[in-house]
Amino acid sequence: MEADDAPEVSVIVPARNEEVGLADCLRSLVGQAGADCEIIVVDDHSTDGTRAIAESFPVRVIMADPLPPDWTGKCNAVWSGAKIAKGKWLLFTDADTRHATDSIARGLQEAKACDAALLSYSPKQEVHSFAERALMPVIFAELAMTYRPQDVCDPQSPVAAANGQYLLVRRDVYDAVGGHAAVAGAILEDLELARLVKRTGHSLHFRLSDVVSARMYRSFPQMWEGWTKNLVLLFPHPRRLALSRLLEFAGIAVCVVIAALKFIQGEKTRAGIAAAVAIALLLFLMERIRRAHFDWLSSSLAIFGLPLFAILLCNSNISHRRGSVRWKGREYGTTAKAQLIELPSVGPAESGHES
Repeated sequence: MEADDAPEVSVIVPARNEEVGLADCLRSLVGQAGADCEIIVVDDHSTDGTRAIAESFPVRVIMADPLPPDWTGKCNAVWSGAKIAKGKWLLFTDADTRHATDSIARGLQEAKACDAALLSYSPKQEVHSFAERALMPVIFAELAMTYRPQDVCDPQSPVAAANGQYLLVRRDVYDAVGGHAAVAGAILEDLELARLVKRTGHSLHFRLSDVVSARMYRSFPQMWEGWTKNLVLLFPHPRRLALSRLLEFAGIAVCVVIAALKFIQGEKTRAGIAAAVAIALLLFLMERIRRAHFDWLSSSLAIFGLPLFAILLCNSNISHRRGSVRWKGREYGTTAKAQLIELPSVGPAESGHES
């Protein structure tokens, strides 16, 4: 392809056992308006119907390169796609996402307007089960406080962040920093790539957006495995954070119980004091949860997500300290660069949002 004929955007979708959600993702991508783009699906050695689904759409389907030592699966898959991409911009998006009909055009327009070398949207998160509704708002509220968009977008701030579910980067900048090969062993490759881009003097733009949505996990075991892999890497003081959220839940629960008991015993003043403290703690929690932009039901259930978040964060910390985490039938060493151990092939029920 001649340079003048190159598309504006190359969309790269890594997919490992993604037959459950891939069709919806590709349907939303091939229907994009106002964007000159090519779509590349990288089959990361799937064992389900992922490739057949991808080949039923007007997209380019390739097999990921054999996984090198010290590389994570997703880095290898997206790097395989990036090497053949022709676009002036690269959009990395996951196979569990669904895009508004103008998500690419709007992302490109915003990146150019902000003069951003890398733009990333944090998508609207789809949640269905009780555990998803309780846990996800707590996690995304913590992320919103740790990686504030105003800090990420500020070139004077060292804070950097990106979400691999929608990561748009200028091709020349991507090549200049070494692309995913430069973060090949990173479990959180999106965060590390954003840090690399910002450290080399390029600008980031990051915010919540409803032009793309995603359901990260479709079962509790999948959610447990995925967040065990990621959580401790996202927060600088995981044990302190886990303890504070556990104490917050305990404080609310104890105050509610005391208020109820004192009311039954006729001690209305003490019941009122305990109830007031519980309400104050709940309002403080809801103010944080509001920043995660979930629906009212999920936000209301977030109180039950506090102990689950604390337990998961501790489990993530323990797993990383022991030196390995699992994801999609692969086990990665966490003490240095990722050391890969292939596990038995996963089926569609175990698929998740990352390659």
